[in-house]
Amino acid sequence: ENVISINTLMDQEEVARQFKKYDFTAMPVVDNENRLVGIITVDDIVDIIEEETTEDMEKMAAIVPSDKPYMKTGVFETFKKRIPWLLLLMVSATFTGAIISSFEDALSVCAVLVAYIPMLMDTGGNAGSQASVTVIRGLSLNEIEYRDVPKVIFKEIRVALMCGITLSAANFVKLLILDRVGVLVAASVCLTLVAAVVIAMIIGCLLPVLAKRLGFDPAVMASPFITTIVDALSLLVYFRVASAIMGL
Repeated sequence: ENVISINTLMDQEEVARQFKKYDFTAMPVVDNENRLVGIITVDDIVDIIEEETTEDMEKMAAIVPSDKPYMKTGVFETFKKRIPWLLLLMVSATFTGAIISSFEDALSVCAVLVAYIPMLMDTGGNAGSQASVTVIRGLSLNEIEYRDVPKVIFKEIRVALMCGITLSAANFVKLLILDRVGVLVAASVCLTLVAAVVIAMIIGCLLPVLAKRLGFDPAVMASPFITTIVDALSLLVYFRVASAIMGL
């Protein structure tokens, strides 16, 4: 039969990987004296996978993981699971407000720049989330190792440039034809868009790897942290580019 004995304590993900790798249907568990103390079956692995997937999804949504079903979790308990991250992210978002305030004079000269801040921040955040989710999945499946980091960064930079240039080209036409803004404003927005996508994807692929290297769950470094960091950097790039191009 497809069975294997384990004498050391293995985490749940490692057990699941062993089942997948060797197509096991059962795995006996023995103590230090090789005496049978239990059996892990495929049904157990399915439960483990479900629990791990749910936990990762909650972490990626900035929620403290819960071991209870949604309908059996009370309102106050749900509140306690969500509020810590919301408070942390709210405080971290003050950095973006400080950046906007520091460029208040430039914005007063060209107020139209404000209208494109949400688009730049959202696009950067989305790009970073795409990169992070891909890398997190690769890490969990052992498809990505630490030695692969340079290759991952090089790949994400190329993907980011292709995505950024495509988005900027489409946006440039939209800004000139539909929004009827000046060429300098359109150039500022589109150049920032390329930079924001590149920065976001680099951060999105690096943070999960760094988290795992430090012993943290890579899922924690998904969209919440990445979005906050990318938002701040995108604003800095945006105002610097606009100031250089438009002489603000």
